[in-house]
Amino acid sequence: MKWTDVEEIAIQLSEAHPDTDPTQLNFVDLMNWVLALPEFDDDPQRCGERILEGIQQAWIDEVA
Repeated sequence: MKWTDVEEIAIQLSEAHPDTDPTQLNFVDLMNWVLALPEFDDDPQRCGERILEGIQQAWIDEVA
């Protein structure tokens, strides 16, 4: 998985952290959780605030 796989990342995060409210998660923790996903293999330097916002929004949509 790469940073551009926003929807898949959101699905995996919602499964890995089912009791987490994504609206309350800071971007540092969100980035670390994405990096910890088993299928994730992209460069951490390619991540930015816009990508994290997209992942957070997709996660919010996933659990809504």
